[in-house]
Amino acid sequence: MPMAPSPDFDTLTMADIARLAEADRLPPVDRWNPDHCGNSDMRIARDGTWFHLGSPIGRLAMVRAFSRILRREPDGGYVLVTPVEKLDIEVEDAPFIAVEMKVEGDGAAASLAFRLNTGDIVTASADHPLRFVEHADGPHPYLHVRGGLEALIARSIYYELAERAISGNDDPPGVWSAGAFFPIAP
Repeated sequence: MPMAPSPDFDTLTMADIARLAEADRLPPVDRWNPDHCGNSDMRIARDGTWFHLGSPIGRLAMVRAFSRILRREPDGGYVLVTPVEKLDIEVEDAPFIAVEMKVEGDGAAASLAFRLNTGDIVTASADHPLRFVEHADGPHPYLHVRGGLEALIARSIYYELAERAISGNDDPPGVWSAGAFFPIAP
């Protein structure tokens, strides 16, 4: 059965986003414990591009299908898992990229929703926190997606987050979403 196309993020309200998140049923990858079968010959590049045998996977529907069976292991590695097999997959930074942000409200009443490169939509909250890590090339903001999987927030969206934090009255500077506060300093 084909997956439904992703909705137009620009037209969604926060209530629409909440309904979509509630209705989205992911496979129970956390309950599947098959034997390890080897390597998938797949890689997720730092820019969010998925590769198989060195070639980019061009069909978003394929990437989305694989992303739904992706799991983070306790040792920090990543696997694609089904009820009968488990295959390693290389992830250069984070398996997802937050490519678009929608904001409703201000200050402590704000909600920040993010569209990922896979079409998934996640609202930053206590269950989906934002974190900021300092690297040699500057801060890297991340959004927890599910089960230890994160999305790297695109640089342009990070600038929007930084602008919101700087224009706010919080000390330390940070952003609010769904009643949770996230300082932008690591």
